[in-house]
Amino acid sequence: MTDSVREKVIAIIAEQAVLEPGDITPTATLADLGIDSLGLVESIFAIEEAFDIQIPFNANEPDQSEFDISSVDAIIAAVEGLVAAQKGA
Repeated sequence: MTDSVREKVIAIIAEQAVLEPGDITPTATLADLGIDSLGLVESIFAIEEAFDIQIPFNANEPDQSEFDISSVDAIIAAVEGLVAAQKGA
């Protein structure tokens, strides 16, 4: 599951950043990749749709969100957690 989640999340982020998936590094922030607040919201929607999950994210206060967007790896880990929780529910 992990590789699949990782690959899908990276593909979504790469699409928003207009980069190739291979250009996305695990420690990169969305700002490093040139993704602005609108791109962030579009990425969140795309991730929710791809995994059929609800992401607890407040676009007006991203720093106050339970969903960690501090790096690509943090986003992947958060998505993995939500996917696992959904399967366990």
